[in-house]
Amino acid sequence: MTSDDDCVFCGIVRGELPSSTIARTDRAMAFMDINPVTQGHALVIPNVHAVDLHDVSPDDLAACIHLSQDVAARARARLGADGVNLFQCTGADAWQTVFHFHIHVIPRYRDQPDKDGTIRLPWDPTPGDMDEIRRIGDLLA
Repeated sequence: MTSDDDCVFCGIVRGELPSSTIARTDRAMAFMDINPVTQGHALVIPNVHAVDLHDVSPDDLAACIHLSQDVAARARARLGADGVNLFQCTGADAWQTVFHFHIHVIPRYRDQPDKDGTIRLPWDPTPGDMDEIRRIGDLLA
């Protein structure tokens, strides 16, 4: 198993650092975030060190997505969450603070500010210029 001795999440995977682990597979694990934005906020990580989305293997990424789906279902069934956000940050400019790939599983609670915290989307959706959208789309196609 590839590990980074200085990575806090690798320390959790190795069992050297404490965590409230809620699920584990042969490729991924889920544990409670110690800085929760909502009640039930969890993190899902690959067991093998990968810095970010560009570094994680396709198989480990798939394992993280599957485990995130399971944790999201538990949040709805066991915590009464009305919805769930999956949030992933790649790079410091995208708010990544721990450089081991991870997915935030954030339960959402309608009209329950005591559970839902102050999380807000970082943007207000507004219509874009369709010509520019198509031009950028062509660059990405």
